[in-house]
Amino acid sequence: MKRLILPFIGILAALWATFSVARTQPRRQRTEPPAPPPVSDFPNTVAAVGLVEASTENISVGSPLDGVVARVFVTAGHLVNAGDPLFELDARHLRADLAVRQQAVAVARARAAVAEARLQDLKRQLEFAEQVKDRRAISAEEVTRRRSAVETAAAQVEIERSTVRAPIDAEVLQVKLRVGEFAPAAATSGPLILLGRSKPLHVRVDVDEHEGWRVRPGAEATGHLRGNADLKTPLRFVRFEPFVIPKRSLTGDSTERVDTRVLQVIYRVERDDLPLFVGQQLDVFIDAQKEHGAER
Repeated sequence: MKRLILPFIGILAALWATFSVARTQPRRQRTEPPAPPPVSDFPNTVAAVGLVEASTENISVGSPLDGVVARVFVTAGHLVNAGDPLFELDARHLRADLAVRQQAVAVARARAAVAEARLQDLKRQLEFAEQVKDRRAISAEEVTRRRSAVETAAAQVEIERSTVRAPIDAEVLQVKLRVGEFAPAAATSGPLILLGRSKPLHVRVDVDEHEGWRVRPGAEATGHLRGNADLKTPLRFVRFEPFVIPKRSLTGDSTERVDTRVLQVIYRVERDDLPLFVGQQLDVFIDAQKEHGAER
């Protein structure tokens, strides 16, 4: 009996060790994605990512003059017509300069009128030589008047340029400008105001250069909203962007080439009842040629 105790204890210890090891092993549980991935409707497809943009492309509005913003007339989502004011710079110094130039014009006109009257009097009293001399005086007054008029017109143009207006009928997509801020005339990292025509919307699709040959002009395509693959829209081919550009959106994968270039294809969104916004990404599937190059 005593000889069986030790083997029995050893068996119990082995069972306990096996149980402990099994209990500490990580459990793999299958997790379902929050939304099923989109699936292509085409037998041969090119998958790409598209960025929603305005059909006019996104118009970045800047300032033609340096100055402090005095008024902002629009907000994001505002619909504007061509020529509507967007924002106005502080033009008090320009108006003061205009007043000075207008006064100079008035003085020059008065001098020209006096000289003209004097000439008419001299025509009746003096000989031809004296008239020629006074005509030169009239010419100098006229030059002064016209120069002042030109300077005044230039000042008026500068005042008009201080109000930036919408170049086309569009929707205000973004406003990055506030009253009291300084608006530079130079290029900035972002637009002061972003405009675009949001009906219809376009999608700028980045197709990897290695698959660019498979995309035909006029090829059908479908765009799926991210987060809900059931929300999709047909896309109508608009054009190719003929210049292939470097890929800007990198995944960070260790096998990804950073020198990849993409062909940009512009499509029009056919449905206008989807919750789409400019700047949103779509998963795009394009009806493509077969791998060996033959048509479907």
